[in-house]
Amino acid sequence: MRQIVLDTETTGLEPRQGHRIIEIGCVEMNDRRLTGNNFHQYLQPDREIDAGAIEVHGITNEFLQDKPRFKDVVEDFIEYIRGAELIIHNAPFDVGFLDHEFRLCDQNIMITELATVTDTLTMARRLHPGQRNSLDALCKRYEINNSHRTLHGALLDSEILADVYLGMTGGQAALSLGGSDGSDLTRVSAIRRLSAERSKLQVVSVSDAEQVLHEAKLDQFGERCLWRK
Repeated sequence: MRQIVLDTETTGLEPRQGHRIIEIGCVEMNDRRLTGNNFHQYLQPDREIDAGAIEVHGITNEFLQDKPRFKDVVEDFIEYIRGAELIIHNAPFDVGFLDHEFRLCDQNIMITELATVTDTLTMARRLHPGQRNSLDALCKRYEINNSHRTLHGALLDSEILADVYLGMTGGQAALSLGGSDGSDLTRVSAIRRLSAERSKLQVVSVSDAEQVLHEAKLDQFGERCLWRK
């Protein structure tokens, strides 16, 4: 499965007030492995960045003066995300801005027509109701090192969110090797990234003969067989 973890930085909070995207950062995962095939672009928004936004991401108007506009990279971006599952924290924010940018450059398309969208904020609220579920809070909860994150940045936040997503969807996070008192509990303290070149796990399919034996065994349970329900 091809998944793309995506984040944006913007000039402000509301596209309906004319705010624009100034950075797009994406990291690609195939079969839950980071591939290194990233998409990262700073963008000239043709407007001033709010002072409050600069305090969050540190991107200045001067820095963006020579950067391309969204319309200059839109075709490459569309092809990059097409057919993938987008993993986004607080997805309505980023999707709303991206759809706004599509409209401004006369692209008659929306994000949800190009890719499916998974909102990790919604996932986190379901998994951890009543708790803080910001990206920083999730990093602390899943023991992911984000000490290098002094300012927000689209590519950096996408890389961190990829680790958070793998932690949230990874299933068992601890293995008890000792007695019932849990004294020998070994915890997984971090997400271990696997190389994209690493060989895939071998999948062994059941043979026809084994399937026949399996069905015969289930027949012995009659109507009580929960497997077939």
